[in-house]
Amino acid sequence: MAAPSPVRPHTTRALRDVVFVDGIRTPFGKAGPRGLYAETRADDLIVRVIRELLRRHPELPPHRVDEVAIAATTQIGDQGLTIGRTAALLAGLPNTVPGFAIDRMCAGAMTAVTTVGSGIAFGAYDVAIAGGVEHMGRHPMGEGVDPNPRFLSERIVDASAMVMGQTAENLHDRYPGITKQRADTFAAASQAKYAKALAEGRIDADLVSVATRSAERGYGLATADEPPRPGTSVEDLAALKTPFRSHGRITAGNAAGLNDGATGCILAAEDVAEELGLPRAMRLVGYGFVGVEPEVMGVGPVPSTEKALRNTGLSIEDIGLFELNEAFAVQVLAFLDHFGIDADDPRVNPWGGAIAVGHPLASSGVRLMTQLARHFAERPDVRYGITAMCIGIGMGGTVIWENPAYDGGRQ
Repeated sequence: MAAPSPVRPHTTRALRDVVFVDGIRTPFGKAGPRGLYAETRADDLIVRVIRELLRRHPELPPHRVDEVAIAATTQIGDQGLTIGRTAALLAGLPNTVPGFAIDRMCAGAMTAVTTVGSGIAFGAYDVAIAGGVEHMGRHPMGEGVDPNPRFLSERIVDASAMVMGQTAENLHDRYPGITKQRADTFAAASQAKYAKALAEGRIDADLVSVATRSAERGYGLATADEPPRPGTSVEDLAALKTPFRSHGRITAGNAAGLNDGATGCILAAEDVAEELGLPRAMRLVGYGFVGVEPEVMGVGPVPSTEKALRNTGLSIEDIGLFELNEAFAVQVLAFLDHFGIDADDPRVNPWGGAIAVGHPLASSGVRLMTQLARHFAERPDVRYGITAMCIGIGMGGTVIWENPAYDGGRQ
């Protein structure tokens, strides 16, 4: 009888600190035949982002990128074919750099970040690129999907769970104190904050221009976000139709639109960032994802934030900045009410949010992170911030970040 193979001793390893180096995005466009990117490929959007990240950071040798994780909710057509790998090749990264696609609906890019971030902490990667792309004009949410009929026949979910606008109406039902007036007021404020940040030149650093073409209009250059409606008033919003329910509360004005766009960021082990001379904009502290009732998916960021806080030993009072995805005003207000935060608290979405700038589904998580990183650079008195979002089919996601520039609270 052969002797048993010797047991390999377990190799212990310390987790490494993970930093967010930099993030950028394309201008966001309106989905549809008249939108900025109506005749632009989805993969070309994310390729442009990756190339710009590498251009902005020549101190990062391309061969040092260990992984490319790109999210898309609708992984079909020019958003399919393992887009993380194909985008890496199209962007000019060496063919030795692997890549993969990821899907967690609205939190796709957020999950790309936490996935490769965990790999960096574990030691599997030193440097990675993470991001997301969504071309909702070419690929409407749900394109090609075939939901199992048991979802409805066995009443696993209510039929409203399959329509995000209806889930937002359900959330209004659950929290009757969140009126349409409150939602419209929050939405108008988002537009105003974005317009102010744009006028002050705060948005431009996030953006990379994108060449566009139109058979009708010719070639162009996308340099600014298309969705914002500056000057929007509560009175304007009050007059809008409620398409998801007669006499409802959800309108095109107090919800994010249907949009096209891409985002990306560089993540690295902190010691590797120091070695290469890469900036450290944020340090990853922890994260949490949870499931909730699909019929009220907008409540997801509440328990995901509680989980992330619990995992990291922090409390909501420790958080000095909030970047919350504004899929619908009601879901942000539900989060704020739960944690006792005023809707006009200056810590919340200081430059506005998705109601103004748009929400190209899987790409939005990195937009939140990039803006939080910009806030940190301006606010050394703030130590911790969070990025959080609700997720379709009943989930929530929250990532907690630390400001490397924190100066102990000195103003």
